Amino acid sequence: MSATFADAGHMHDSSSDGQAQASFAAENAAAMSKMMAGMDVPASGDIDRDFVTSMSAHHQGAIDMAMTMLKYGRNEQLRRIAQEIIVDQLQEIAAMRQAMGDPLPASEAAPTQVSATHP
Repeated sequence: MSATFADAGHMHDSSSDGQAQASFAAENAAAMSKMMAGMDVPASGDIDRDFVTSMSAHHQGAIDMAMTMLKYGRNEQLRRIAQEIIVDQLQEIAAMRQAMGDPLPASEAAPTQVSATHP
């Protein structure tokens, strides 16, 4: 086992922390790339639709990044903020779709109960 260090009163294996950091960084970068690609909306001639398409990708990116935080993060206050981000962004996506007259996605529980990889 590699060296351990104290973090917020808990002992963590530094090799698993490094692996978690690498996984977090990779998943967060993937979420950012997906978001940026989704926001690159060619002009359709419908400003409202272009706005909703771009902003929906932006909001989904925030959801994906918050989910990654919940998967790897330890700070309970930040985890709660990430949960709130997920709920808020899902509501805003639904409101934009509704404003456009688009069908809403099927109802499902908000994905906010992801346990941290590292206690």
